[in-house]
Amino acid sequence: MSPFSLSRPRGRGGTAHTGASPAGRGDEEGQVAVLIIGFVAISLLILTVVMAASSVYIERKKLLSVADGAAVAAADTFTLADVETGEGGPVPRLSDGAVHSAVQRYLAETGAAGRFSGLAISGGTGSPESRTAHVELSAVVHPPMVNFLVPDGVPITVFSDARSELRR
Repeated sequence: MSPFSLSRPRGRGGTAHTGASPAGRGDEEGQVAVLIIGFVAISLLILTVVMAASSVYIERKKLLSVADGAAVAAADTFTLADVETGEGGPVPRLSDGAVHSAVQRYLAETGAAGRFSGLAISGGTGSPESRTAHVELSAVVHPPMVNFLVPDGVPITVFSDARSELRR
């Protein structure tokens, strides 16, 4: 043996002795598998919640787009006989019935009832001050993968206003 070589103490069978018994290592096996399973379960739960919230948000934005279109269509329902001469110029006059029927017609023409579950025109639809078309729509969103938690769906309601102005 040379003076520069290092020797390790050897246990039985010619392997290096580390101080840990083979029985001690067996108790720790499988602990990582439990942590991985827990992490995967929590990740899937978070993914499901994010997907459901995103679905509700996207459907709300789609319904808001329909309400905007319906409000613009309803704001243009006046006739020249309905125009009043105001202090700043001619002002179109809208009625609640005309706004409501224009919204119904717009929804029928665009096929919005087929795209949204439980689509309804809410009671706030009309023209509160006879100048602005106020549209209030409601629908129900059924988020993916959590229907068993919310079997009736998530109700959403949107509001939109539009006003026509006459200019020379």
